[in-house]
Amino acid sequence: MKNQHSNHLIQLTLATFFISTSGALGKFIDMPTPVIIWWRCILGGLFLFTFCSYKKINLKIYSKRDLLQIIISGLLMGAHWITYFYALKLSNVALGMLSLFAYPILTALLEPLFIKVKFDPIYIVLGFMVLLGIYILAPEFNLESSYVQGVLFGLLSALFYALRNILSKKLTNIYNGTSIMLYQVIVLSAVLMPALFYLDTSGIKTQFPYVIMLALVTTAIGHTMLVNSLKHFSVSTASIINSTQPIFGIIIAFLFLNEIPTLNTFLGGSLILATVIIESVRSRNK
Repeated sequence: MKNQHSNHLIQLTLATFFISTSGALGKFIDMPTPVIIWWRCILGGLFLFTFCSYKKINLKIYSKRDLLQIIISGLLMGAHWITYFYALKLSNVALGMLSLFAYPILTALLEPLFIKVKFDPIYIVLGFMVLLGIYILAPEFNLESSYVQGVLFGLLSALFYALRNILSKKLTNIYNGTSIMLYQVIVLSAVLMPALFYLDTSGIKTQFPYVIMLALVTTAIGHTMLVNSLKHFSVSTASIINSTQPIFGIIIAFLFLNEIPTLNTFLGGSLILATVIIESVRSRNK
């Protein structure tokens, strides 16, 4: 049993690493955000559909209620991605990613309202530890600064992300995680289609390799692994462990975008990482 738990924990950590590549890619890709997200969905959807066909995963939707939940979860995922990418564009990878990580405490507060799980007060403590880490990492705020706007978009993205994960958790009881991710990108690609007619799409000629990486590594692999992990962890537990994303993202941004982390980055990042270690031990001993 403990070996199985370790394997599930490793898969969740890998999913977190793959998803963390979205920070550097979202900052680097030079196209309008809705266009980036549309290409991400279309290419990611192709990868996911190929995988589902290869594995013979059933793609049937069993009820209108499930279809409604899939549509809503897809819209929430789109809202999360778009506001997150605006946060990255307005600030930097470190601040954009870290402001998103108010979502564990939001998840802990919201999950008992949607799913029959017992509220655990320790999630409040861990969530505040994450917020303290973000406070240490954040630069001095100026209300007219684009950095503040980036933080606000990041916090809004956190709310959408928490709600999407909670709804996806309910769907994993019925559907395969890969099929759920496929449904969500199909919904979002349809909704964002009009953006192609109103925004500049010419940048895809030079940005295509990076968009493919965003679609395959971040979306098709990372998010599918995350959704699958919800079968083995509560959404709150997955959220806390997922808080290593900024650590990975800051390292990737340093290596590829030359964004140099400050002492505060290391201090705040260490505090966030401490919450992950605490929750990993707690979830293993349950």
